[in-house]
Amino acid sequence: MTKRLANNAALVIVDFQKAIDDPKWGRRNNPGAEACTARLLAAWRERGRPVVHVQHLSREADSPYRPGQPGCDFKDALGPDAGEILVQKRTHNAFIDTGLEASLRDRGVEAVVVAGVLLHNSVDATVRMASNLGFDTWVVADASASVDVVDLEGRHWAAEEVHALSLAHLSGEYAVVASTEGVLAAVGALVVP
Repeated sequence: MTKRLANNAALVIVDFQKAIDDPKWGRRNNPGAEACTARLLAAWRERGRPVVHVQHLSREADSPYRPGQPGCDFKDALGPDAGEILVQKRTHNAFIDTGLEASLRDRGVEAVVVAGVLLHNSVDATVRMASNLGFDTWVVADASASVDVVDLEGRHWAAEEVHALSLAHLSGEYAVVASTEGVLAAVGALVVP
């Protein structure tokens, strides 16, 4: 049996900005993450459920996420519509100094479904905090992405490995890990093309 989501579960889209396409990040897995996120966004909008768009505003001079440059803009088809919540953050965690928790609580939100980039960075920090704050927390495996990482001993970890390990760390204690199809089934959504 598919676990159900609360009727007012919020979709939280983390850092899907043009900056993620910058070569600085290196090789990325899951090139279909934006399309999966767009499917979720369409389903949420169709049902009038709460949507949160998280925009990273980096303070680092060389960051493609720095305000005032094109990388800070949301990716096409993933930006906010009127009435949707816009959260601008300066840390990795979408709850720190943003008012996100208050916005969710004011709307009676009990569950969050998180998609975005990078899974092993801002998505992870946001998912863990959502869980710690008592939200029923879901992370969407195919609507998020990771990049290659070199560890402190110089070992190269492929983005796919980083992604799989990050999901394993979040699964159970912090979040339900699901696919786009699994989330759409949990909200009772029709398949969105």
